[in-house]
Amino acid sequence: MNIGLAIVLCVAALILGAVIGLFAGKGIFFKKGEEHRRQTAEAAIGSAEKEAERIVEDAKKNAESLKKEALVEAKDEIHKSRQETEKELKERRIEVSRQERRVQQKEETVDRKLDNLEKKEEALQNKLKSADEKVKEAEKIKKSQLDMLEKISGLTTEQAKEYLLSQLDGDLVHEKAVKISNFEAQIKDECDAKARQYISLAIARCAADQVSETAVSVVTLPNDEMKGRIIGREGRNIRTIETLTGVDLIIDDTPEAITISCFDQVRREVARIALEKLIQDGRIHPTRIEEMVEKAKREVELKIKQEGERAVLETNVHGLNHELIKLIGRLRFRTSYRQNVLDHSIEVAHLAGMMASELGVDANLARRAGLLHDVGKALSYEIEGSHVQIGVDVCKKYKESPDVIHAIEAHHGDVETRTVVAALVQAADAISAARPAARSENYENYIKRLQKLEEICTSYDGVEKSYAIQAGREVRIMISPEKINDEKMVLVAREIAKRIETEMDYPGQIKVNLIRESRAVEYAK
Repeated sequence: MNIGLAIVLCVAALILGAVIGLFAGKGIFFKKGEEHRRQTAEAAIGSAEKEAERIVEDAKKNAESLKKEALVEAKDEIHKSRQETEKELKERRIEVSRQERRVQQKEETVDRKLDNLEKKEEALQNKLKSADEKVKEAEKIKKSQLDMLEKISGLTTEQAKEYLLSQLDGDLVHEKAVKISNFEAQIKDECDAKARQYISLAIARCAADQVSETAVSVVTLPNDEMKGRIIGREGRNIRTIETLTGVDLIIDDTPEAITISCFDQVRREVARIALEKLIQDGRIHPTRIEEMVEKAKREVELKIKQEGERAVLETNVHGLNHELIKLIGRLRFRTSYRQNVLDHSIEVAHLAGMMASELGVDANLARRAGLLHDVGKALSYEIEGSHVQIGVDVCKKYKESPDVIHAIEAHHGDVETRTVVAALVQAADAISAARPAARSENYENYIKRLQKLEEICTSYDGVEKSYAIQAGREVRIMISPEKINDEKMVLVAREIAKRIETEMDYPGQIKVNLIRESRAVEYAK
């Protein structure tokens, strides 16, 4: 129908064009007669009408043929769709029937399995009944055998158990002692050589001088007349110096010398520098003394900073907070058992770094931890707490790494070492403290430590005598051979060593040496 409408529109357009052409022709051929124009127009209109009718007829015929073709195609499509649908339905029916057969087969299989399980359950119940009967029979046999054994041995069951356990305990003691000896021998064979090599190499490469510190300083005078000027009229000069610096000036018969006494090395150093400046200047009076003391304090503060920078540069430790560097410099004026703490810290840093290099550990981290391990001693009397805890708090404040903080915390065994660097710092600290002439110890404390060592050893059953030798670095224990055999000696030595570690504080290590000797004595008459 759309095609026919298009054809009609085309015919109408042709007719309209012809009419317009005719009207236009009137303007061009206006000189001809009106009659001629009318005839021409009528003839043109007639031919146009015929042509239009013919076109309309052709369009109708084409439309009818197209309509028939469309109907035929539609019928074909419907037929094909119907065939495909029937085919698909047939396939689905076949698939459904196949699934039904499979489900039926599975149900039959499940039924068979259930039957088999029921049969097996019945057989299992029968077996359990027979097993229970056999167990009861075995219990009767066991009881009769135990009764017979008790009659034969003359021991009850509890007595037999105690006898076996005592025998087993003795065997286990022997086995433990043998295994401990084997393990210790194996560990010593594998570790002693390397440990000696690393430690000896580190000590050899770090040959530091050791000088004991004292609690006094001596200022040399140009002449003995200077003593009177330092004392001043009615002692006002010496009182001013002692008040401003907090030291004691000892002026005795020593020629051309004054002794400055103070436990605080910073105050002692300030007093020494101030006195030397006053002696050089020659003008000694309270006002001048105040000026010189202030200058001396500034010089000491500058020296503390320079000492900290020197220590950092010498140990090749970078990136420290400037306040932490000042605290390291203050260690120059701290001592531990008369050993200078800054020199000790630098030595520990070098030792820990060298041992770390030999072991393939981070040497920079080891040196950093070694240098900072005693930084808490710079504030030990200004803040409450041990120098270990103070050092940990200070390093946390200045954002040091957790490994460095742990090494500081563990270098005296307050906590268990978890890293290799912490163990190296602990070993380096012990090596530095144990050097000959590195530290001095109060005589009374030294005697008490030796007595405590001998008391611990003699408190064990089977120990006859004990002797602390080599300044308390070795203890020799005489064992009663009747009470302690060779195997048990290993256990006793280990127990004594652990108790010494727990109850005593000492530098370095203590060798526990047990001696067992059997003698047979007879007299010929």
